[in-house]
Amino acid sequence: MISVNDFKTGLTIEVENDIWTVVDFQHVKPGKGAAFVRSKLRSLRSGNIQEKTFRAGEKVGRAHIERRRMQYLYANGDMHTFMDNESYEQLELSSDQLKNELNYLKDNMEVQVNTYGSETLGVEVPNTVELEVTATEPGVKGDTSSGGTKPATLETGLTVQVPFFVNQGDRLVIDTRSGNYVSRA
Repeated sequence: MISVNDFKTGLTIEVENDIWTVVDFQHVKPGKGAAFVRSKLRSLRSGNIQEKTFRAGEKVGRAHIERRRMQYLYANGDMHTFMDNESYEQLELSSDQLKNELNYLKDNMEVQVNTYGSETLGVEVPNTVELEVTATEPGVKGDTSSGGTKPATLETGLTVQVPFFVNQGDRLVIDTRSGNYVSRA
């Protein structure tokens, strides 16, 4: 058990039969009444964000999440196979479990798989990935790097807005947290 007074961003807790990570928190001491902790929590099972208020000093269960380095091997229909780098044990996850991460997964990519007991909660991809542009309009002479943007489709099927000077075949660095173009690789 952990006191809500000890909340830190990124802490994983168990509340109402779900596993949450603390996204944001604020200790509030009103002039009248008891102190409380206002928090913003993200469910590790569904990804939903919920605001929750706790009384100061209230205890919640601490959830111990195991993070294992794994390698993404391949997709077979709707199932995606990962391999543990140490034990060579393989794990299959459905496309529903991966949701947003599918936009960034490439064969042989190193990822972090989060588990709670025997339940797989999800996959964390690196903060930035390098992907190749498979389709975009060609750049026109006179377009400047500070001009505007155009859509580009990447090798994983993700479409991002890129500067005019980016061409088909270029390798780009993409931020996986926001899904935005960072730079050319």
